[in-house]
Amino acid sequence: MDTSNSPRITNETTPLVPAEISKKPKTPLPKLQIGILMILQLVEPIASMSIFPYINQLIRELGITGGDDAAVGYYAGIIESLFFVAQTLTIMKWSRLSDRIGRKPVLLVGLSGTCISMLCFGLSTTFWGLVVSRCMCGVLNGNVSVMKTMVGELTDSTNMAQGFALIPIMWCIGAFVGPLIGGTLSRPQDNWPGLFAHPFWSKFPYFLPCAVSASGIVLGFFVLLFFLEETLSTKRRPNLATTTLGISADSENGESLSRTFDVPMRSLLTPTIIIPIANYAMLALLNVAFMALLPLFFSTPTYLGGLGFTPSRIGSWMAIFAVADGTFQALFFAKIVDRVGPKRLICVSVPCFMLVVLMFPIISWLVHTMGMADHIIAFVLIGQLTLMIVWHMAFGTIFMFITASAPAKNILGAVNGLAQTSGSMARVVGPAFITSLFAFSKENNILNGNAVYVVLIMLAGVLRWLASQLPDEIQDKDE
Repeated sequence: MDTSNSPRITNETTPLVPAEISKKPKTPLPKLQIGILMILQLVEPIASMSIFPYINQLIRELGITGGDDAAVGYYAGIIESLFFVAQTLTIMKWSRLSDRIGRKPVLLVGLSGTCISMLCFGLSTTFWGLVVSRCMCGVLNGNVSVMKTMVGELTDSTNMAQGFALIPIMWCIGAFVGPLIGGTLSRPQDNWPGLFAHPFWSKFPYFLPCAVSASGIVLGFFVLLFFLEETLSTKRRPNLATTTLGISADSENGESLSRTFDVPMRSLLTPTIIIPIANYAMLALLNVAFMALLPLFFSTPTYLGGLGFTPSRIGSWMAIFAVADGTFQALFFAKIVDRVGPKRLICVSVPCFMLVVLMFPIISWLVHTMGMADHIIAFVLIGQLTLMIVWHMAFGTIFMFITASAPAKNILGAVNGLAQTSGSMARVVGPAFITSLFAFSKENNILNGNAVYVVLIMLAGVLRWLASQLPDEIQDKDE
């Protein structure tokens, strides 16, 4: 009996993909739709990263520290941590709402919230104004999760790696362009007094970078509104799946899918879903800890085991990393996944993080024994950068596992929301935890000041075990 054309019935426990895998020709990506999503993926990190070059100076000028420069970092940390706290509390709601009303309306609300919050940030003249604007951005924005969901819905097992490889590329570009906007356009009345002589710019000296970032979001809003097609199966226009998105309508059972957004949250807490999400949470924790530790290590005086770099030199190294990482992911990630396999790749990536962390005390030892030999330090830092690029391939890989773990397509938003919630919680805890541990281990000379690195390596060992629990293959959700 030929069952090749019979629909597959989907329920709460049925994976998106069957157990059997057959080698299929690679499906072309829907370039227009993926391209629009990547534009949206770009404008948000540009906005969020644009505040970092001037946030410390802004806090000083508000006078809330009473002239104590040592307290500036504390207040800056509060502002950014509250964004992740607000996001943690609400992103699951937005993700589940996208399973009910569609992805596109939630993205429109998220872009609107980000735009308004950026304008409010630029117009804030008090610390609490900054806090409210950043919390507003976190509360109103569930776009990170929803965009990953849409990439999952626009791809299949043959091109999923190619689609998810684009996400970290956009973040790398945003991490480069955002600070450039913030640093160049802040205090325009000082840099271009002829053009910005109006008293408004003296009263709100950081409004211009916020307005430029917000204008990019407005552009993204209208591109989304007029050109992005809905990907939620129950909200798509008839015949859209086969003509625009490249999704097979025959593979869906509309009646069963329409009920899946009412699935209770506890039914998602299965090993199939929890294991990829636990991997993502640990990845996020280790990565945000490293990104907080790296500039701290760079700026710490050499007699305390750091490198004593200037801010400009720190910025140069971090910019080099962002460009190299984005370029490598764009050119090679999908090819490496196809050749090596997703599980094997993530199992290789995690030990690279261990080596990255191990290089910190090695660099400290080199500086202590040989002094600041620039060519040797540069060579070791380039080696560390190379290992970090391999480590970052774990993110694109784990997004693929999370997408494939969803029991049904119409609750893919909820699954991604659960993953993003766990990642946001890790980002709340990670920076404060690792910087405090760094200071504690240095001040008390625990393990010769290297206790922080031992803890990170142990946590990476936990992640390596979690990675071993992932499925051996990512199966095709459309078969």
